[in-house]
Amino acid sequence: MSVLASLHPITRTWFERRFKAPTDAQRDGWPHIMARRDTLISAPTGSGKTLAAFLMSIDSLIRKAESGELEERVEVVYVSPLKALSNDIQRNLDDPLAEIAEVAKELGYDLPPIRTALRTGDTTQAERQAIIKHPPHILITTPESLYLMITAERAREILRNVQTVIVDEVHALIRDKRGSHLALTLARLDHICGTRPARVGLSATVTPIEYAAQFLV
Repeated sequence: MSVLASLHPITRTWFERRFKAPTDAQRDGWPHIMARRDTLISAPTGSGKTLAAFLMSIDSLIRKAESGELEERVEVVYVSPLKALSNDIQRNLDDPLAEIAEVAKELGYDLPPIRTALRTGDTTQAERQAIIKHPPHILITTPESLYLMITAERAREILRNVQTVIVDEVHALIRDKRGSHLALTLARLDHICGTRPARVGLSATVTPIEYAAQFLV
């Protein structure tokens, strides 16, 4: 049975309406991500690797919503070295989530919404407090902002149940001290979580790929 066939009917229906078929990056990456293995996807721009990283987590959140187990807690952390990319990701994620919610209603499911939030250096104090008071299910952030959250007691508490960490633009992080700093931050995140989060790395151009994989894990 293909990974697509094993998805929740809501997820599968939405995907099949939007796309003709999974891309190579999705088809090859999904079995590993679903099995919660650390996974590095290196593929060209436009290959669907971002959706490859997110869709398994979204499917898991949908299943929890259906069973009444979807709580106000961060389960997915997306880390980008670029604030502009983080902004784009939130916009590009909220639209599919809205479409998925419509599919759920059409199929007869009454589910609570899957929420996202953006935390970067441009996030206002009020917005930061809102994230702590009502944690999103998917947190979109930068290496520096994630570090600040882990070192702040109240912010750190909402990260204790993270299941998956998605690190985008891996090639931009492995070449300087930002990457080393993020590696330490991710190690601290592992320490505060009851179960080590699975890591998914994304990169359009990464050479040598073995070095990038070593950095990710």
